[in-house]
Amino acid sequence: MRRPGLSTLAVCLALAAAPALPAADAAAAKPFSFAVIGDVPYGSTQLAKFPGRIAQINADPRVKLVAHLGDISSPINCSNSYYAKVKSAFNRFADPLIYTPGDNEWADCHRADVGAGSPLKRLAAVRRVFFPKPGRTLGKTTAAVTPQSKYPENVRLKRAGIIFGALHAVGSKNDLSAWTGLGYSSPTAAQRSEVTARTKAGISLIRSTFAQAKASKARAVVLLTQADMFVGSGSTYKAAYRPLVRAIAAESTRFGRPVFLFNGDTHAYRSDRPLTSSKWLSFYGIAKKVPNLRRVSIQGGTSFKEWLRVTVVNKASVLKIERVRFR
Repeated sequence: MRRPGLSTLAVCLALAAAPALPAADAAAAKPFSFAVIGDVPYGSTQLAKFPGRIAQINADPRVKLVAHLGDISSPINCSNSYYAKVKSAFNRFADPLIYTPGDNEWADCHRADVGAGSPLKRLAAVRRVFFPKPGRTLGKTTAAVTPQSKYPENVRLKRAGIIFGALHAVGSKNDLSAWTGLGYSSPTAAQRSEVTARTKAGISLIRSTFAQAKASKARAVVLLTQADMFVGSGSTYKAAYRPLVRAIAAESTRFGRPVFLFNGDTHAYRSDRPLTSSKWLSFYGIAKKVPNLRRVSIQGGTSFKEWLRVTVVNKASVLKIERVRFR
């Protein structure tokens, strides 16, 4: 049974002003909240506490959807049995769960200290374990989503006048970091081929998400991914994320209404508009500012103490974000 009364931080952000809405759009935007977590569970202590954390989110009657932004272990555990254990925990969520994988699940499995496994084989295992029924979410109550062919983790869905898109982009430079644990000093041909194909699929997911948003006159777009694309530097980092960032920038500009990009990976809460900064515009080669794009990085890792409750509201601000502390 769900019980209200969770404690919250005194942080509540009304994000991204939107243009006046037609009556039909406003009517579609009924009160609706979704939860966002990621970079958890890290280690045996967090794994033991994870069911209790899930129960606290389940206890909030406002939450109707949950998103996990990847990275499910540290120290990294690349075993099928561990994947199954986390999936079992995911299925404790009372509401539908959208999960987008992180680099710890597969891209970093080449490391000698975790068994020097093949990242591509681990990626295939992640898809088998976590996405056995393409087109359905995880959680006790599953929901229909629109998946991509060959990329079941890339999905779209619509809720409360908002179009959600989850795209598979990970840390470790989107898997362009060399597989040093397997003896390589630079990306292999197979590695580059996987990154190229997955990035192409991610761009397709971005475009289809915005196309659905425009066709349905959505109030906003919410993008969910693991990679923090606004924290690194260097040519490899740029090559890893530039096609995705450019696609997000172009589609956001054409859409004109609020766009929210939620990411994990870097473990600290941050809310900003990165494509209004000359640093990132120059870094990624984007000509014009994109003021309607709001990026939100979630807290996670060993300091994991909170989750985000994001509420769709019938106001021009579109989303209200609350940082909710676990008891």
